[in-house]
Amino acid sequence: MTTMIDGTRIARRIRAQVAAEVAAAAGAGGIPGLATVLVGDDPASAVYVAAKRRAIGEAGTRDFHRPLPPHATQDEVAAVIDELAADPQVSGILLQLPLPARLDAVALIDRIPVTKDVDGLTTASAGLLARAERGLRPCTPSGVVELLDAGGVRLRSARVAVVGWGELVGRPLTQLLLRRGAIVSVAHEFTAELPAVTRPADIVLVATGVRGLIGPEHVRPGAVVIDVGVHRTPSGLTGDVRSAQLDGIAERITPVPGGVGPTTITMLMVNTLRAAQWSVEHENVVARETSGRSRNTPAA
Repeated sequence: MTTMIDGTRIARRIRAQVAAEVAAAAGAGGIPGLATVLVGDDPASAVYVAAKRRAIGEAGTRDFHRPLPPHATQDEVAAVIDELAADPQVSGILLQLPLPARLDAVALIDRIPVTKDVDGLTTASAGLLARAERGLRPCTPSGVVELLDAGGVRLRSARVAVVGWGELVGRPLTQLLLRRGAIVSVAHEFTAELPAVTRPADIVLVATGVRGLIGPEHVRPGAVVIDVGVHRTPSGLTGDVRSAQLDGIAERITPVPGGVGPTTITMLMVNTLRAAQWSVEHENVVARETSGRSRNTPAA
């Protein structure tokens, strides 16, 4: 019998920890703040932002929401990001994607300071991840790793197949897994024999956006399967994996919904808290250095 990995339960535990740390920060006089920037009136984006704001509010974090009209220009959106970047009350900035097609999303994302990039999507954040330096990591890949850790799934020396090579999940997830000592194989749209990549794997991580792509022919008995995909169908939400067909084959699997989704928003909360904490660390270092220079400056 296949065990479902309960992402909702795992997310609830992490959120409680975040809320406790936010409360402690508030007692010390500093409350983290998240700014969400929503351009236009896309219904799905509005739902996603509302869920993120709700989660942040439950943790006690300040909410700086900036809705912009569908006709907002590149310069107008850039000005809002720059304003938030300069605001010391804002710990993290999230630019909700997708943007209207006429806007240059990459250029706008890269205006977000790396220290406030709670989505982990800027070029600078990608560089820190590639160099294994401290930084804010993309939320979905981080959530996947949290799920595996919470489930007691060993990553060191594990054979892992990452199916999907997208910027949001596949690429950063591969980096995170390699840092944890996993032996990673990657499949993408040009992979001719997908089962040859996935069948030997101890862990199969799927993020392709192709509904029902992975089934029994792709998974060896006893493997762990993480399904990042989300698709709306007349009968409800489903993923990139034919989960029902893997019952009794996979040892553990994430459901859709209730698997990766809850941990993704939770890692946004974690990133906002960490951004605030690291900002305080930096301020303390600067204050100490400034104090040291003042003491060592000869009197006039």
